[in-house]
Amino acid sequence: MSRVPQSALETRIRCKPLRDRIATPEDAAALIKDGMTIGMSGFTKAGDAKAVPLAMAERAAREKFRITLMTGASLGHDIDKTLTEAGVLARRLPFQSDPVLRAAINRGEVMFIDQHLSETVEQLRTGQISPIDYAVVEAVAITEDGGIVPSTSVGNSASFAILAKKVIVELNLSHSPELEGLHDIYIPAKRPSRTPIPVVACDSRAGSPYIPVDPEKIVAIVVTEKEDSAARISPPDVETTAIAGHLIGFLQEEVRKGRLDMTLNPLQAGIGVIANSVLSGLVDSPFHDLRMYSEVLQDSTIELFEAGKLSFASASSMTLSSAWADRVFRNIRAYKDKLVLRPQEVSNHPEIIRRLGVIGINTALEFDIYGNVNSTHVGGPT
Repeated sequence: MSRVPQSALETRIRCKPLRDRIATPEDAAALIKDGMTIGMSGFTKAGDAKAVPLAMAERAAREKFRITLMTGASLGHDIDKTLTEAGVLARRLPFQSDPVLRAAINRGEVMFIDQHLSETVEQLRTGQISPIDYAVVEAVAITEDGGIVPSTSVGNSASFAILAKKVIVELNLSHSPELEGLHDIYIPAKRPSRTPIPVVACDSRAGSPYIPVDPEKIVAIVVTEKEDSAARISPPDVETTAIAGHLIGFLQEEVRKGRLDMTLNPLQAGIGVIANSVLSGLVDSPFHDLRMYSEVLQDSTIELFEAGKLSFASASSMTLSSAWADRVFRNIRAYKDKLVLRPQEVSNHPEIIRRLGVIGINTALEFDIYGNVNSTHVGGPT
């Protein structure tokens, strides 16, 4: 990394005492010991910790240690692959998509829990799974009070940072500081006195624009400039265009029968080529003033904004191709009044999804006539 001007760091680290805690990735990785439980930011390759996990893998070549790793979802930059090959991972949850790690899980070398993405931090909050020793969270800034401003995802980062004993911040200067204000960090209270999550529409804001953390818990700040891994998005083809046509026809029939209107209910689309292509098909549909309540925003979301079809989108991360990422994040101010990023236990909360009447567009391996869906398991193994 090139030498960063002091003025840039002062703008990004507004809590003055924390400026003395800038560390190298190697020094931060050295804090993580054998047997610890680590919570890392990252959701579908967006907003993931980058420098510290790679330094952990390098350290493992000299000093063997193993950890339990929790994230929001999949990580970019082959982090899961690198940590697996270095022998660092003893346990992994709640989601991963790396073929090297998958093979290690199926061989029994790494224990894995495939959880509903709204459940992990709930179990942490109630002490049902081991507490987090260190949270490693990517940020674009730290506020005057020590609040952590996430980057391109929230995922489980907020609860990881709040519940962890100590926090390591990866301050990523490749992200625009204009991302500040995009996030809505709402953390449900502990049971049994919890009140309903006050998200009643896609554009509801129920929390704060940063993760509230005691600055004394932040033990190291690693300055990075590595960009998110770009999504690999293929253009629509004959098959996905046909699927989009069938979906549009189905939705038009629902409107004709009076169950929907031309603005539809909030849309959710899964990650991947098929879902992205199908959602892109709505650009040429008769529907208008659409809204999204999803977990990941892909290129198709921006295409719908650009076409004037989409009015607002709520999610937990933004995973874009290189072309769209450059266009959007360099001009994020133009989109900020149309976007919000939330913790995944809110974006994926079944009660909110049911209450909003979300229309889900996802791919699956198999499903039955009762609506039970298998999207992750082939013949039993993950």
